[in-house]
Amino acid sequence: MPTELQTDHQFEFNYPFKEVFLHPEADATINAIHFKVDQPKGVILYFHGNAGDLSRWGKITEYFVEKNYDVLVMDYRTYGKSKGKLSENAFYDDAQYCYNYLLQHYPEEAVILYGRSLGTGIASFVAHKNKPRTLILETPYYSIEDVAKQRFPMFPVSKLLRYKFPTYEFIQSVNCPIYIFHGTDDKVVPYASGLKLKETASSDKITFISLIGGGHNNLMHFDAYNAQIDKILN
Repeated sequence: MPTELQTDHQFEFNYPFKEVFLHPEADATINAIHFKVDQPKGVILYFHGNAGDLSRWGKITEYFVEKNYDVLVMDYRTYGKSKGKLSENAFYDDAQYCYNYLLQHYPEEAVILYGRSLGTGIASFVAHKNKPRTLILETPYYSIEDVAKQRFPMFPVSKLLRYKFPTYEFIQSVNCPIYIFHGTDDKVVPYASGLKLKETASSDKITFISLIGGGHNNLMHFDAYNAQIDKILN
C-alpha cells in the first residue's frame, strides 16, 4: 500500500536530518531520511510498515531521535520518492544496501535494527546476514503466509502469494539480542503469529513483551512499551 511523493517534496521534521538518495541498482533509487544528533548513543536502521511513505514514517521515527539516537529510515521501491521494480529480493537487497551505507559511518556494534509490521521480516533478514547490536521487532509475523492463512483460511494462499517473508527462517540464525513487542488485540498481524515466531528463536537471546489490549498501530502509547524501549536503548 505505497503512497508516492513528488521528487520536489520538501520534508519537514523536528530534528536535523539529511535526505539521502541511494542507488543499489542502475534502475533503482532508494530515498531515505538520516536523522543526526550530537553525540548519538548509536544508530537505528528502521524498516517501516506496508503503508505510507517517509513523510509519515519520518515523524514516527523521531521518537527514537528524541532518545539521542541517529536514525536512518528508508522508503521501499515505489514508496515516496523511491523508484524501481519491487520484489521480495529487492526488499532484501535494498535493506542490506542501507545497512552497508551505515557501516561507512558507524561501527557495526552501534547499529540497532528495528522492524515494524511488514518491516519485521526485512529487519530479521538483515540481522541474520550481519552482526548488529540488537534486533527489535514490533508486531512481527511468523511469515506472511502464516498471517494470510489465519486471515483467509478459505483460499489457497501458499499458491497465491507473491511475497513470503519467512521471518521464522531468518530469526533462527540471528545472534544478537532480539526483542519482540506484540499487542494481544492486534487485528492485522495476529498475536499468535508473533508468539509462534518467538518459539523459533533461542530462549536465551529473545525477549517477548506482550502488551495487553494493544492493537497494531498503538503500541507506543503503552507504558510497558516505553519502559522496555528505554531499557533497551539505555
